[in-house]
Amino acid sequence: MGLLELELILDAGSRAFPPRLPEQPIFYPVLNAGYAEQIARDWNPPDVRSGFAGYVTSFEVEADYLRAFDVKVVGDSRHQELWVPSGELAAFNAHLASLIQVSAVWFGASYTGPVPTSAQLRDLSPREQLRALDVLRRDDTAAFQALVQREWKLVFCNHALWRSLASGASEAGTCEALAALWRSSPRAALALPECP
Repeated sequence: MGLLELELILDAGSRAFPPRLPEQPIFYPVLNAGYAEQIARDWNPPDVRSGFAGYVTSFEVEADYLRAFDVKVVGDSRHQELWVPSGELAAFNAHLASLIQVSAVWFGASYTGPVPTSAQLRDLSPREQLRALDVLRRDDTAAFQALVQREWKLVFCNHALWRSLASGASEAGTCEALAALWRSSPRAALALPECP
């Protein structure tokens, strides 16, 4: 899935998939990690509609409920999907038995991430955001912690990219500080995604 859909899932507390668009009559979760990774790695990062990012999600659904849906094979045998009519998505969400986790992420060259709510990070590239966070962490720990709390969605979506962009011990330390703050936050049940 792309960034925009992930943001809607995060807004729902990672407990529901967003309604489908009118041109999306089917919600089709894929049934194996290799296929999900192929979509997230190869199809989403170059796509503007995906926000130039691809996320692999995992979640559990009550087994008895799943029996109502057919498994479809689209393309080769590993391309297995569950086809859920969009009108039944609310019921599908009601049968989720876990949080919707993000297990991996791939970023395209044009990725900019969610729009920050804080003026000090708005209009900055992800690289510039990391620099600004690094300076703030070194200069004012309390302000850094407060900003991270406000920008939790940005941290969740960008942390893996920031780790890959970190140059030097200070920026790597900022990434570790972000991860530590995340692990001690009320959102800790949602693991920060990783770049494979």
